[in-house]
Amino acid sequence: MLAHYRVIDRLAVGGMGEIYTARDTRLGRRVALKVLTSEDVAGAGRLQRFQAEARAVAAMTHPNIVTIHGVEPDHDRHFIAMELVEGRTLTEMIPPGGMPLREFFRVAEQLTEAVAIAHQSGITHRDLKPDNVMVSSSGQVKVLDFGLAKLIDEPARTAPEGGTPVDGGRAPSARLTKEGGLLGTVPYMSPEHVTRRGIDHRSDIFSRGIILYEMRTGERPFRGTTLGTAMSSITHDPVEPVRRLRKGIPRSIE
Repeated sequence: MLAHYRVIDRLAVGGMGEIYTARDTRLGRRVALKVLTSEDVAGAGRLQRFQAEARAVAAMTHPNIVTIHGVEPDHDRHFIAMELVEGRTLTEMIPPGGMPLREFFRVAEQLTEAVAIAHQSGITHRDLKPDNVMVSSSGQVKVLDFGLAKLIDEPARTAPEGGTPVDGGRAPSARLTKEGGLLGTVPYMSPEHVTRRGIDHRSDIFSRGIILYEMRTGERPFRGTTLGTAMSSITHDPVEPVRRLRKGIPRSIE
């Protein structure tokens, strides 16, 4: 038990804690619980700021953004109770050659709508990636973890120049990267995120562009086998036009 939630199963483990399915014994509904790591809520005022951010995200009501029920304590642990979204992640849905055009538009439109609504509400995601996008069996898109990375981010420190492996290919990179104080998932970061020049809604738009590129081609625009080379690719390498990678893509999509 966590407070009044009966834990059923563990779904995933990430840099921001562990995620479980559970049953709300008060309301009789299934939910998802994200149990935060102790370092995520440590420090003076940090938990209060995190709760304030969660309330702001919870105030957003949109069919393409996962609903947050609240941030709750259980003795020395804190967790986020949220809507349980059942389906597949976008990572699982993207085939090696990219999505068919009709499916691409269906997902891209809903993803874009969710990002736009959040930005209008003053919320920046900071970790947009296919693993944070769920698609139900009916085709409804749900973006997860909106705003939850923002207040976990600490003041930037110097990042290492290499040595930490990251995935530069098609396999999923599901973890939240915290090497050297850098928080996010490197292959989907904007140049401003990588170089710590300040992150706002434009960084999310860049990350969404990377996702759309991968959805249509099956490949990521930036590559690298280590943290350092991946960051260098984002800040320096030109992007291969999608029409060179896949035939039959309209120029307007490119």
